[in-house]
Amino acid sequence: MAYCTIDDIRNQLDESKLIQLTDDEGTGTVNAARVERAIEDAGEEIDTHVGARYAVPLDPVPPMLRKAAVDIAVYNLYGRRENVPEMRVERYRNALRFLEQVSGGRLSLGRRDPEGNPPESDAPCMSGENPRRAFTRNTLTGF
Repeated sequence: MAYCTIDDIRNQLDESKLIQLTDDEGTGTVNAARVERAIEDAGEEIDTHVGARYAVPLDPVPPMLRKAAVDIAVYNLYGRRENVPEMRVERYRNALRFLEQVSGGRLSLGRRDPEGNPPESDAPCMSGENPRRAFTRNTLTGF
């Protein structure tokens, strides 16, 4: 599933850069199919991580997943043509760290987290029962 759109990508890259990264034929226009492929690849990468914890695809898309999808898709587009700028590499690595932490349950997807924030299974629980004390005056006599 696509977690971002071509318009989200256009908000990150200006039109001339997008043309440079996608126009293999020299038409002078953005090749939307290549952008969509980068978006689909980003979605698959996200599903690989997030699928360890949630049923994927997630709908509606949590905003943090949209951000990660854009960063991964832009990284993929740069990777087609040239050395990826350090800023894009760092954003890609940050997206992967975020996804790893989500899959491990250390971070939430925010308001739209399908399991709640925090997930119900991770929420603290309280009990009124007290276990029998292991160490008392009687059991420690002589020490």
